[in-house]
Amino acid sequence: MRLALALSILCTLAALGCAGCGRMDGIPPRTEEVVRPEDILDFWTLYHQNCSACHGENGQDGPAMDLANPVYQSLVDDSSLKKWITGGMPGTEMPAFGESAGGFLTERQVDALVAGMRQNWAKSGENLSGIPVYAAVSSGDAKAGEQVYASACESCHNKPGAQITNPTYLALVSDQALRTITIAGRPDLRHPDWQHARQGQPLTDADVTNVVAYLASLRTPTPGQPYPGRP
Repeated sequence: MRLALALSILCTLAALGCAGCGRMDGIPPRTEEVVRPEDILDFWTLYHQNCSACHGENGQDGPAMDLANPVYQSLVDDSSLKKWITGGMPGTEMPAFGESAGGFLTERQVDALVAGMRQNWAKSGENLSGIPVYAAVSSGDAKAGEQVYASACESCHNKPGAQITNPTYLALVSDQALRTITIAGRPDLRHPDWQHARQGQPLTDADVTNVVAYLASLRTPTPGQPYPGRP
């Protein structure tokens, strides 16, 4: 009887000992499953980890494009957003985030970012009658663009710190980025959109194409190097 009782106690102690083998003393057991980075699909988590440093905490007030601008969200299509997030935007500081282009985001995560932007920042009811198309369909006329610049842009952009004709600035921005800002504006910087850039008369698609052609003509062919004629 005593032997049976002793064996029962030993078995109980052994079972308790095995139950505690999975963790070290003083460390509570893990109760939450660890999510692998590639399985994160929450928009705000992905946005804050990858986008907010340039585009702002809530899609605005950052150094890069105001993503929360509803005009921008109406202007750009899903395929373009996905293209820029995945492969970056050539001619700008926008890097590639997609795995297929050497980044860390899966295709599902890129899709989650695009869907989250639409859900949080796209608004219906915007008056977009006559809005120029997102991508230019012609090369434009730089001479005509200079006239558009003088009538619609120069009054604000001739101030220190806002001189977009500066070759240093133009070396850091692509034609598409210039076109997008000209059309959608930057509300967070009080930059008007195409409807309000020129008093009393919205910019036409040709106006936007031409002013971008003018600005592109001012770029130096050797950015980051001594400019011709300078020591």
